[in-house]
Amino acid sequence: MAEKMMKPQDMAKINHTPPLLRGWMHKPVDIKTGIYCYAGKPASLKYVGLPNPREWSPTDEDWKLPPNWKEIILEGLRERLERYRSLKVFMDICVRCGACADKCHFFVGGGDPRNMPVLRAELLRSVYRKEFTTAGKLMGEIAGARELTIDVLKEWWYYFFQCTECRRCSLFCPYGIDTAEITIIARELLNLIGLNTDWISAPVANCYRTGNHLGIQPHAYKDMMEFFLDDIEEITGVRIEPSFNRKGAEILFITPSGDVFADPGTYTCMGYLILFHYLQNLGLDLTWSTFASEGGNFGYFTSHEMAKRLNAKMYAEAKRLGVKWILGGECGHMWRVINQYMDTFNGPADFLDEPVSPITGTKFENARGTKMVHITEFTADLIKHNKLKLDPSRNDNLKVTYHDSCNPARGMGLLDEPRYVIKNTCKYFYEMPENTIREQTFCCGSGSGLNAGENMELRMRGGLPRANAVKHVHEKDGVNMLACVCAIDRAVLPPLMDYWVPGVAVTGVHELVGNALILEGEKERETNLRGEPLPGMEEEEENV
Repeated sequence: MAEKMMKPQDMAKINHTPPLLRGWMHKPVDIKTGIYCYAGKPASLKYVGLPNPREWSPTDEDWKLPPNWKEIILEGLRERLERYRSLKVFMDICVRCGACADKCHFFVGGGDPRNMPVLRAELLRSVYRKEFTTAGKLMGEIAGARELTIDVLKEWWYYFFQCTECRRCSLFCPYGIDTAEITIIARELLNLIGLNTDWISAPVANCYRTGNHLGIQPHAYKDMMEFFLDDIEEITGVRIEPSFNRKGAEILFITPSGDVFADPGTYTCMGYLILFHYLQNLGLDLTWSTFASEGGNFGYFTSHEMAKRLNAKMYAEAKRLGVKWILGGECGHMWRVINQYMDTFNGPADFLDEPVSPITGTKFENARGTKMVHITEFTADLIKHNKLKLDPSRNDNLKVTYHDSCNPARGMGLLDEPRYVIKNTCKYFYEMPENTIREQTFCCGSGSGLNAGENMELRMRGGLPRANAVKHVHEKDGVNMLACVCAIDRAVLPPLMDYWVPGVAVTGVHELVGNALILEGEKERETNLRGEPLPGMEEEEENV
């Protein structure tokens, strides 16, 4: 990355002044290296039945589209306008006030006017006006309408795949327009003619084939877990024996595959394993699945229908195993889909019970519909009822701040529970500025399938606002650890921190839990889950 990327001090020089007296409608899109993701591969599209699979590149002049591509797009838009009343409302009511303009991290970090949410939505809205409104048909550009041409289509693809669907802009819209929903619909339309990215279509195909984004087979999933168990035994002296695919268990646990196969999420997974082992003697009856081995849902970045198909595996596995309810791990888009769409997509889950903690007896009423509880809600409840023996001093080397991942925060309202868990497992916690957290949180800059390697400049620019907030508490309070409850964030924030705020690492909340939890029969711990010496053990390790 260092050889190809400009230096941070150069990237931070951003001009946010739009060009004067130059309209945006007739300026052809300039597809720049470092900003876009590679095209979806035909094998992935074929596997899930997406149309027009072929080899192509965004830098090619010919994108190898179907001859009737324009008719396909417009008919698709017509169908969605009839199906989703909200879409038509969003197309009609925007007054272009600009309240959202400076709320997008991509505009803040890059300065491209078409990444202002109002203008990004206008890319679609202008075609809507031309084709579906009387004023647009009669008055054309005067009414803000334009023809759908190949240049407009390329502009759509380039900019709608520069949106992480984080919904921060929607929070500030006085009319409540959800620009992320506009991006979702635009991507659906693009997928009708085979325009996707490899970093989305490949995980979608893998998940449909094997149950997780990485295409890992069940035996490999279990083998990876065995490595974690060996590491935990070496650190704690306790051998953990989780169950897999066990019929009749009370609870099915599902987490994103990133927690099993990608650092630093792997340490979060070790934290889950330690917690569940601790709770077994208190009555926890839980099993993992090697088939529904993915909570995340890249189908959501493709179409509503694809999101529904991939989400269905969780209920199917719960029914097959005969569990009572589902516990879910730390993931972002996983919980946006579950919280906002699961009942509509795949419910009602009448074969499951309303979740009740077997340890505390707490009814998780917010999960009454989906029958699925977030792990931080579950753990916060345990701590509140004094069910966990914790030694926060094991995390004394950490000064922690918390990044509200967009989907659980804005999309789910999960704000206090993760903080409660962190504050009970760490002594040193510091909040970033209030206009960068909770509902107003800045995005990691790489969600919605943008966490590829080839678009690193886009990722660093999009993550600049979040990095600036981290830098503030790093310099002011000495923060050296950024916690979050999203597997995507745990994958994309480390390079962002390395680039903008060196010296700050990234963790999941349950890695902190795993470090602090005191297991029965454990030996004196000398290292944390990363194999690093615990506070006070540094000298002993040097002597060894």
